[in-house]
Order: sequence, then structure tokens, then C-alpha cells
Amino acid sequence: MSIPQKSHAQHSDIDIIDVWLAEDSVTRLFISDHRLYNEGWDLLAQPNFWRLVMKLPPDSCIINIAETRDILGLESFVKWQKQTEAEKQVYKDSLRKMHGLGDSTRIFITSGRNHFYNFERVIPSISRAIEIFDGIGADPWYAQAILLIESPNTLQYSNAGAYGPFQLMKNVAKMYGLTVTKELDEREDFDKAAFAAAKLIERVCVPEAGRIMRNYGITYNRYDVWFRLLVLHIYHAGSGNVSGVIKKINPTEGGMELIRKMWISEHGGFKNASQNYSQVALGSLLTLYEIITSRCEAMHYCPSP
Repeated sequence: MSIPQKSHAQHSDIDIIDVWLAEDSVTRLFISDHRLYNEGWDLLAQPNFWRLVMKLPPDSCIINIAETRDILGLESFVKWQKQTEAEKQVYKDSLRKMHGLGDSTRIFITSGRNHFYNFERVIPSISRAIEIFDGIGADPWYAQAILLIESPNTLQYSNAGAYGPFQLMKNVAKMYGLTVTKELDEREDFDKAAFAAAKLIERVCVPEAGRIMRNYGITYNRYDVWFRLLVLHIYHAGSGNVSGVIKKINPTEGGMELIRKMWISEHGGFKNASQNYSQVALGSLLTLYEIITSRCEAMHYCPSP
């Protein structure tokens, strides 16, 4: 069980809270950001779609509209895979007709991934990452968000070659002092990877997000939820790809609407995985709060997230 006990530190509208984990007999740190709820991020279809993906087993699947992630239904993934391509197309066409969708509306079949999003496994490492980020003056909000996205189950290489709990690229890791050779890959070292990720966020990603917004005359607060999500996109896709997609959008203001437009816009290397990145971050953070809340409710003590 978990009981949030006190505020540890503050970064604008977030708190670093101490949470007692009775099952481990330890106190751990977590980020509490009530603006995810106050601003309605928890009501958007995209993060709620990912929350469901994170809960469902891989033998089930979600029928959803690709652009909006609105859910049309749940099916057995095993049953879906047994159908012929023609049968799948007939089924999708029937859904388009049933829901009044256009013929060009893309319908995705997304399998459950609770085997990958093992948040219980990553929870112990969040506290250490927050301490490292906070210790060097980096925004610890990113420590929690990145870990929840990148290492909920096991260390693995991405298709682009990123590796470790913070999915660092080889050149980035080397730039911040990590050794990456055939014999030794320090991206596996949690503390060293966390330091590198914290420096990347503070020295590159946050400044680049600010630069991009200033190019369009858009004012921002670096602690706003939407701005943090923009920074996460730069962390994942690189500033060049994010600059390209922002140019395509040509925004006049920041905020939730800009992020939602990024979710449906492509440019260069900014495609489906990049669009999903901040959606998954939101879904992961909301799921973590749900886990913590369910435990503290069992103890009849549950402050706001």
C-alpha cells in the first residue's frame, strides 16, 4: 500500500512527493502534477486509448480511428489474425458505415501491451531518477515521464539504436561522457544514463523547444504541461524533425491545441512513433497516478495527484 506523506520539493505547479510503499518498507519519490487533471489532459481520447493499451493483454485488441484514437470496440486479437485480408477489409468497411465515417478514414487494430508496460517494475527506479535530475537542477518531471515510456519492462534497443533506461542514442551518450563500445555500453548504467538524459533535457531539448516557439512569436512557461510535452517530442524525435512538423502546422499559439495538432501531423522523421510519444507519456503518467491513488484509497488517505 502507499500513503503520500509530504511535499519534498517544488518545480512550478508540480510537487515531488514522498510515498511510503508498505510492501517494500521504503519511501519513494514521485512527481505529482495536478494540472494534467485541471487542464483536462485526462479527458482526451489519445491518452485514454494508451491507458487501455497498457492494461489489456496481447491476445486482445482495440479497434480505433487512427487519427483521433477514438475507440470503436474491443476484439480478440487471435480471432482478428485468423481472418483473411478480405474479411478484415469488410469488417472495417462495416465499422465506417456504422459510425458514419468517410471511406478514407483509417482504422487501426492495436493489440494490448500489458506485457510491456510493467509499471510495477519501473516504480522503484523513478525515485532515483528524480533525485538525479533534481540534484543537478534539471526538471524532474521528465525523469518520471521518460522512464514510464522507455523502460517499463526490460532494456532493449530501439529500431534507431537507442538503448538503456532512458533510450539514449550512442552519439548522445558519448557526448555526455558515457562509454559506448562493443565491450562496454554505459547506457545500461542507470545513474550515468540518468545524468546524461538530464543534461540532454536541460542543455538541448528545453532550449530548442523555447527557440522553436520564439520563432513563431509564441510565449510559453517552461513548466506548462504542453511545453513539457513539446520538449519530450524533441527528446524522442530531435529538434530538426520537431521544427519541421511545427513549420507545417505554422502555429500562432501554444497550448493543448498545438500538441493535438502534432499528434496528427507528419514531417520528415516525425511520423507515427513520434506522434504517439507524448500521448504515451500522458497515458503512462495517468496510469501511475491511478496505481498510487488505488493504494492510498485502500488506506483511506488520498490527496490530489
